[in-house]
Amino acid sequence: MFFTVPTLLTWARIAAIPLIVAVFYLPLQQGTINSTATVMFIVFALTDWADGYLARRLNQVSSFGAFLDPVADKVLVCACMLVLVHLGRADVFAALIIVAREIAISSLREWMARIGASASVAVHMLGKVKTTVQLVAIGFLLYDGRALWVVDTRLWGRVLLWTAALLTVWSMCYYLRRALPEIRQRARQHG
Repeated sequence: MFFTVPTLLTWARIAAIPLIVAVFYLPLQQGTINSTATVMFIVFALTDWADGYLARRLNQVSSFGAFLDPVADKVLVCACMLVLVHLGRADVFAALIIVAREIAISSLREWMARIGASASVAVHMLGKVKTTVQLVAIGFLLYDGRALWVVDTRLWGRVLLWTAALLTVWSMCYYLRRALPEIRQRARQHG
């Protein structure tokens, strides 16, 4: 199931990463660069919803797709965070919190899957809210201007990014708490 429609959308999200980064090196006006990167980010972020929907609708759910989808999401978010820090639009500490959490929870989920306890760290609504806030923050910070002549996207992007960072810590604590009984049991068995 490497090349189903949902998996191709996921691959497109991965392919988008160098394209979004490359936009910032084009000899264009900064407003054009920001708008282009924002539209690209929004389109590719929406493929996350679309690939899941199509996988279920077309009955093309696969273990490979289930593996690749969160990898694509995390790499897209982390790459955009690096660009935003480089451009001085995102606080390095907020970015570090978000990136570190993504690595930690991905590792935890992989370990829990190996020991057959992945259900205890399944995606929770808190993680979905965190992701939504994070994606809106990144979109605002990529745009870096006034949306609808009123909304200061840099200001609101930074507020939302710190909100996402707080939700990131909260959701990480939630997942760790869910995994703790299994971690303790494994420690007793091997201790």
